[in-house]
Amino acid sequence: MNLDLYELKSFSVLARELHFRRSAEHLSMSQPALSKQIRRLEEKVGGALFARTRRKVTLTEAGRVLLPFADRLLKESESALTTTRDASKGCAGTLRIGFGLATVSDILPRTILRFSGKYPSIKLQMCDMSTPSQLTALFEETLDLGILRLPIASAELETLPLIRERLVLAVPESVEYGRRDKLSDLRDTPFVLISRSASATFHDHAVSVCRGAGFAPNIVQEANETFTVLNFVRAGLGVSLVQSAAARMKVPGVRFQELGMRESEWIIGLAWKQSCEKRNLILKFVDTIRTVVRCPA
Repeated sequence: MNLDLYELKSFSVLARELHFRRSAEHLSMSQPALSKQIRRLEEKVGGALFARTRRKVTLTEAGRVLLPFADRLLKESESALTTTRDASKGCAGTLRIGFGLATVSDILPRTILRFSGKYPSIKLQMCDMSTPSQLTALFEETLDLGILRLPIASAELETLPLIRERLVLAVPESVEYGRRDKLSDLRDTPFVLISRSASATFHDHAVSVCRGAGFAPNIVQEANETFTVLNFVRAGLGVSLVQSAAARMKVPGVRFQELGMRESEWIIGLAWKQSCEKRNLILKFVDTIRTVVRCPA
């Protein structure tokens, strides 16, 4: 036998008013109907919830025990209804978002802060994944939205270009080769790069840019994080190719130089499956990140 929310609502109101007429008026029902609901509830719990005399109504011990449970159930019921309604409007739920090493800049943190402030009922699950892994997850629908390298050749996916990123040369200020001007001047210089296991796309792009300058890089050290790479450069282990956004990390002792090579550039954008049932949620995130891109910090 289950507790009925309508009966619990009547019980909760009467427990506070302790007056049948006022409670019935508050509930927009007749006193006999209220009395009937309370009797039905008392039959379910197996005892009296109220002690009634001609002068007053008081809660019994059973009533005092039931009251906090009734209030909690009523509150959770209201919350469930509100949240479900919000979800149907695209204002609640969970959004699974992929991002890669080469797509992380100040844009993503600012977007998350703005989005979470505006839509507190939408939970964001951030997944650190390479572009190929994101594409696989989007097709398998284990990911809702990807922040990755464009272009993508797929009629199933909708895409939106956001920003153009580029590789820059990171050199230590303490070592002489840090003052050379062209990438091709560094053919015999040790390189520190993001490992291929951390980001195959980024690693291969860096190697390809070096080959475009006429040499294969002498990779002496690899790391999984850009911050680690920059600190290895600072220590003089070698030079590196990093995304231009890395300059915002403010690692002392590291200088950044533009390459002036068109092949060092790439486009970062969004991708999502056209048929995704979370489209309303996705479009809210898309609109938010568009606003952030238009308003740089």
